[in-house]
Amino acid sequence: MQYLVDFLIGFVLLFFVGMFLFKAFEKGYIAVFNKPLYIHFYPFLRRLKKTQRAILRNEFVYYSKLSRKDKKYFEHRVVNFIAEYEFVGKEGLVVDDQMKVHIASTSTMLTFGMKNYLYDVFERILIYPDEYYSTTTAKYHKGEFNPSVKVIAFSWTDFQKGFSIENDNHNLGLHEFAHALNFQAMKSNNTSMTIFSDMFDEIMRDIHHLPNAKRLVDSDYFRIYAYTNKYEFLAVVLEHFFETPHQFKSEFPELYQKIALMINFRESR
Repeated sequence: MQYLVDFLIGFVLLFFVGMFLFKAFEKGYIAVFNKPLYIHFYPFLRRLKKTQRAILRNEFVYYSKLSRKDKKYFEHRVVNFIAEYEFVGKEGLVVDDQMKVHIASTSTMLTFGMKNYLYDVFERILIYPDEYYSTTTAKYHKGEFNPSVKVIAFSWTDFQKGFSIENDNHNLGLHEFAHALNFQAMKSNNTSMTIFSDMFDEIMRDIHHLPNAKRLVDSDYFRIYAYTNKYEFLAVVLEHFFETPHQFKSEFPELYQKIALMINFRESR
């Protein structure tokens, strides 16, 4: 019996020492390469229902461009996202699989290069039929992220517009998830959020130089709403990053590269 107890104590100590050494090594790796040591590790891959998979395959362009292996990883993350959050239809709207898959896939696309991809800054996803009145801000909204009540909300009409037109640099889903991700980065110190925060700070330092700021505004590439504050700037920039990547890369190659590093985006996918 004592042998078993000693063995278990030794095993537990070895486990914690191993975890400490691994985290130290991972931090060093991030400091040198500015990316996670690994992204995908799933002992058991989860699959969508056939009908949900058909929606993803037929209606989500980003997914269709992935390798076979990455498609499996992407699908696993979509399943986990749908399982993690409560989807609530408002004003009589009935939430269906298309809504769940589109919303989950938009978030998964944004965080696919990150090791940590689920949020704890919201718990419910509210879906309105159209533009709605927010009692929190006393304004009409197409979407919003409200961390005080752990909610992210969308007008389904406007979410679909951003989803269906792929190159107009307006994507409500990406915009609101960018806000949630930014807030998550301020509240968490996991590897993905550390990289995100560090790159965001570097980008903000760069654009605060007057010549850089003037060039951004003069280019007319980013809509004027981007300059409301630094959080709106990032949300708008991420919309452009996914919607018109070639133009973005051509006009602002350094900013494009830093955004790619921020979310660990790999063009080879």
